[in-house]
Amino acid sequence: MTKIDHLGIAVKSIAAARGFYESLGLSVAQVETVEHEKVRVGMVPVDESRIELLEPTTEDSPVGKFLAKRGEGLHHVALHVDNISATLEALKARGARLISDEIQIGAGGHLYFFVHPSSAGGVLLEICQDRKPAK
Repeated sequence: MTKIDHLGIAVKSIAAARGFYESLGLSVAQVETVEHEKVRVGMVPVDESRIELLEPTTEDSPVGKFLAKRGEGLHHVALHVDNISATLEALKARGARLISDEIQIGAGGHLYFFVHPSSAGGVLLEICQDRKPAK
Protein backbone atom coordinates (compact mmCIF):
# COMPACT_ATOMS: atom_id res chain seq x y z
CA MET A 1 0.00 0.00 0.00
CA THR A 2 1.40 3.35 -0.92
CA LYS A 3 -1.26 5.82 0.24
CA ILE A 4 -4.91 6.50 0.89
CA ASP A 5 -6.10 7.18 -2.64
CA HIS A 6 -9.52 8.56 -1.79
CA LEU A 7 -12.51 8.50 0.51
CA GLY A 8 -15.79 7.62 -1.19
CA ILE A 9 -18.73 9.70 0.08
CA ALA A 10 -22.26 8.70 -0.93
CA VAL A 11 -24.38 11.76 -1.73
CA LYS A 12 -27.87 12.26 -3.13
CA SER A 13 -26.60 14.97 -5.46
CA ILE A 14 -23.10 15.99 -6.49
CA ALA A 15 -24.47 19.42 -7.45
CA ALA A 16 -25.84 19.92 -3.93
CA ALA A 17 -22.75 18.53 -2.17
CA ARG A 18 -20.20 20.54 -4.16
CA GLY A 19 -21.23 23.80 -2.48
CA PHE A 20 -20.00 22.54 0.88
CA TYR A 21 -16.62 21.47 -0.48
CA GLU A 22 -16.27 24.73 -2.40
CA SER A 23 -16.89 26.64 0.86
CA LEU A 24 -13.74 24.89 2.14
CA GLY A 25 -11.75 26.18 -0.82
CA LEU A 26 -11.89 22.87 -2.69
CA SER A 27 -13.37 22.21 -6.10
CA VAL A 28 -14.87 19.30 -7.99
CA ALA A 29 -12.24 18.70 -10.66
CA GLN A 30 -14.19 16.28 -12.82
CA VAL A 31 -17.52 14.52 -12.93
CA GLU A 32 -18.08 11.34 -14.91
CA THR A 33 -20.48 8.42 -15.03
CA VAL A 34 -19.33 4.87 -14.39
CA GLU A 35 -22.09 2.98 -16.18
CA HIS A 36 -21.40 -0.52 -14.84
CA GLU A 37 -21.55 0.79 -11.23
CA LYS A 38 -24.63 2.96 -11.97
CA VAL A 39 -23.01 5.98 -10.38
CA ARG A 40 -21.86 9.51 -11.17
CA VAL A 41 -18.51 10.33 -9.63
CA GLY A 42 -17.21 13.78 -8.72
CA MET A 43 -13.53 13.96 -7.77
CA VAL A 44 -12.43 16.58 -5.22
CA PRO A 45 -8.60 16.78 -5.05
CA VAL A 46 -7.16 17.23 -1.57
CA ASP A 47 -3.36 17.46 -1.76
CA GLU A 48 -2.16 14.01 -2.89
CA SER A 49 -5.51 12.35 -2.13
CA ARG A 50 -9.12 12.88 -3.18
CA ILE A 51 -12.67 12.83 -1.96
CA GLU A 52 -14.89 10.90 -4.35
CA LEU A 53 -18.51 12.07 -4.33
CA LEU A 54 -20.77 9.19 -5.37
CA GLU A 55 -24.24 9.95 -6.73
CA PRO A 56 -26.36 6.97 -7.82
CA THR A 57 -27.86 7.01 -11.30
CA THR A 58 -30.51 4.46 -10.24
CA GLU A 59 -32.08 3.58 -6.91
CA ASP A 60 -31.12 -0.09 -7.33
CA SER A 61 -27.40 0.65 -7.73
CA PRO A 62 -25.03 -0.24 -4.87
CA VAL A 63 -24.73 3.44 -3.91
CA GLY A 64 -28.49 3.94 -4.29
CA LYS A 65 -29.13 1.03 -1.92
CA PHE A 66 -26.50 2.39 0.48
CA LEU A 67 -28.22 5.80 0.56
CA ALA A 68 -31.65 4.22 1.13
CA LYS A 69 -30.35 2.15 4.04
CA ARG A 70 -27.79 4.48 5.68
CA GLY A 71 -28.20 7.94 4.19
CA GLU A 72 -25.39 10.16 2.98
CA GLY A 73 -21.92 9.56 4.37
CA LEU A 74 -18.70 7.60 4.15
CA HIS A 75 -19.14 4.76 1.69
CA HIS A 76 -15.60 3.39 1.36
CA VAL A 77 -11.89 3.95 1.89
CA ALA A 78 -9.62 3.41 -1.12
CA LEU A 79 -6.00 2.36 -0.82
CA HIS A 80 -3.60 2.84 -3.72
CA VAL A 81 -1.25 -0.03 -4.55
CA ASP A 82 1.55 -0.45 -7.07
CA ASN A 83 0.59 -3.98 -8.14
CA ILE A 84 -3.14 -4.56 -7.97
CA SER A 85 -2.95 -8.09 -9.44
CA ALA A 86 -0.50 -9.25 -6.77
CA THR A 87 -2.60 -7.61 -4.05
CA LEU A 88 -5.75 -9.33 -5.31
CA GLU A 89 -4.02 -12.73 -5.38
CA ALA A 90 -2.55 -12.21 -1.89
CA LEU A 91 -5.98 -11.36 -0.47
CA LYS A 92 -7.54 -14.38 -2.19
CA ALA A 93 -4.79 -16.60 -0.72
CA ARG A 94 -5.57 -15.25 2.76
CA GLY A 95 -9.24 -16.08 2.27
CA ALA A 96 -10.42 -12.47 2.29
CA ARG A 97 -14.03 -12.00 1.27
CA LEU A 98 -14.18 -9.89 -1.88
CA ILE A 99 -17.10 -8.09 -3.50
CA SER A 100 -15.75 -9.20 -6.89
CA ASP A 101 -12.93 -11.57 -7.78
CA GLU A 102 -12.03 -9.48 -10.82
CA ILE A 103 -10.23 -6.18 -11.32
CA GLN A 104 -12.49 -3.58 -12.91
CA ILE A 105 -12.00 -0.19 -14.58
CA GLY A 106 -13.54 2.79 -12.80
CA ALA A 107 -13.55 6.58 -12.82
CA GLY A 108 -10.52 8.14 -14.46
CA GLY A 109 -9.56 4.74 -15.87
CA HIS A 110 -8.31 3.49 -12.49
CA LEU A 111 -8.17 -0.24 -11.86
CA TYR A 112 -9.98 -1.40 -8.73
CA PHE A 113 -11.67 -4.12 -6.72
CA PHE A 114 -13.54 -4.07 -3.41
CA VAL A 115 -12.89 -6.01 -0.21
CA HIS A 116 -16.04 -6.87 1.75
CA PRO A 117 -16.40 -5.09 5.11
CA SER A 118 -16.42 -8.45 6.92
CA SER A 119 -12.74 -8.89 5.97
CA ALA A 120 -11.70 -5.26 6.54
CA GLY A 121 -12.78 -4.34 10.04
CA GLY A 122 -16.30 -3.33 9.05
CA VAL A 123 -15.20 -0.91 6.31
CA LEU A 124 -15.81 -1.34 2.59
CA LEU A 125 -12.26 -1.18 1.25
CA GLU A 126 -11.37 -0.36 -2.34
CA ILE A 127 -7.97 -1.38 -3.64
CA CYS A 128 -6.97 0.71 -6.66
CA GLN A 129 -4.10 1.38 -9.02
CA ASP A 130 -3.50 3.86 -11.81
CA ARG A 131 -4.02 2.25 -15.16
CA LYS A 132 -0.75 1.54 -16.87
CA PRO A 133 -0.40 3.46 -20.14
CA ALA A 134 -0.37 1.30 -23.27
CA LYS A 135 3.12 0.69 -24.67
